[in-house]
Amino acid sequence: MCHKKQYPSNLPTASIVICFHNEEFNALFRTVSSVMTLTPQRILEEIILVDDMSEFDDLKEKLDYHLEIFRGKIKLIRNKKREGLIRARLIGASRASGDVLVFLDSHCEVNKVWLEPLLNAIAKDPRMVVCPLIDVIDYVTLEYQPSPVVRGAFNWYLQFKWDHVFSYEMDGPEGPTRPIRSPAMAGGIFAINRHYFNEIGQYDKGMNLWGGENLELSLRIWMCGGQLFILPCSRVGHIDKQHIANHTGIVKALAYNNLRLAHVWLDDYKEQVFLRRPNLKYLAYGDISERVELRKQLGCKSFQWYLDTVFPELETSKRVS
Repeated sequence: MCHKKQYPSNLPTASIVICFHNEEFNALFRTVSSVMTLTPQRILEEIILVDDMSEFDDLKEKLDYHLEIFRGKIKLIRNKKREGLIRARLIGASRASGDVLVFLDSHCEVNKVWLEPLLNAIAKDPRMVVCPLIDVIDYVTLEYQPSPVVRGAFNWYLQFKWDHVFSYEMDGPEGPTRPIRSPAMAGGIFAINRHYFNEIGQYDKGMNLWGGENLELSLRIWMCGGQLFILPCSRVGHIDKQHIANHTGIVKALAYNNLRLAHVWLDDYKEQVFLRRPNLKYLAYGDISERVELRKQLGCKSFQWYLDTVFPELETSKRVS
């Protein structure tokens, strides 16, 4: 059914932002090559690569040399210090000139007609943020395996998870190609209107390294008048790196970032998080006054509204379950 869909010729243009730190050379080059090969040039404004202080030699001159074949479409920014994924993405976004920002992890392979559905949805509604369906590329064999239709969700530990899609969501004339309302995004791969991204406050610059920013942005989109959808007709393969999340620096950053999210967006429901993770209650999370003010300025709804309207399946409890 996806093959039968037609897209307008006058779609908005896209700036693809890819940040990397010590990425495996072939994985990064595969990502860039697949975008260049499978994206119509008229809708590809540019690919912005942000090197977040990589130490690997083959990400220096060798990378420059191999990128020469794509000259004219690629901007390569090299950070002078390690910024972490969140701030590196903001640096990339600030240099973009396309109508739509598409954030892509540095170990992906885009599929045929991956970008047109994303741009078409945003052209119809600039406040709609869209994600492709993420297929799995095996970490060892690099084999590409299609995924079932799922939506993004999370639990009270603030851990992102994939969730089943209700069968009624796939009823109707579009069937399994119908856009899926998603309470949350995985964060690695999504598209957003560039002006809308700036209007709703980009990312929380106070967050460190990596982690939690995907849920913070998801809540902000829904609670502040936007919508978040997964489009089954857009598919991108992603290498799942199992080993990253156990690094001590990442664990610390994740706790810090989650606390910022909880104190700005969860209202009284932050107690549901502290019930399950009591140690978090006493950790520092920096100054959040700017983000609290942003929430007021944008006239965002309550977290209760989000639970009632977007994600009623997130059960609350009086005690730890």
